[in-house]
Amino acid sequence: MTLDELLENWKADAEIDRTELGNEAIKIPQLHSKYFKFYSTERLALRKLEEDAKVLKKQKYEWFNGSMDYEDLNDLGWSPNPLKLLRADIPQYIDADKDIVSLNLKIAYAKEKVDFLDSAIRSLNTRGYNLRAAIDWEKFKMGGI
Repeated sequence: MTLDELLENWKADAEIDRTELGNEAIKIPQLHSKYFKFYSTERLALRKLEEDAKVLKKQKYEWFNGSMDYEDLNDLGWSPNPLKLLRADIPQYIDADKDIVSLNLKIAYAKEKVDFLDSAIRSLNTRGYNLRAAIDWEKFKMGGI
């Protein structure tokens, strides 16, 4: 699911019908379940991307270092590295590699989704208190104590 889809879902679900506060309170567990499912799925996807980044970084290190097997080169579709680099320079080349940069951007996007969903779940956790305060306010306005 994209970040825009998550934002649109939250925009619709975050709305509170002030005329039906009781029904809104009943919906909290359903909304929590919905967003926790999204959160779990996105968090696992983020972890997979982070692990893929570790593997790719190791492969790029071996490629830049010139120590990658020809069999691995063929499996990845890479040709042997024509550059002869000092070990101290390899991290700079790895950080600037287009595959690494692309994967890092995917990780950043996935982190943004996970952070957003974490925030949505935190908001749902306090929604019951907010609804209770709104109900108490309505009672007060009607003259009840």
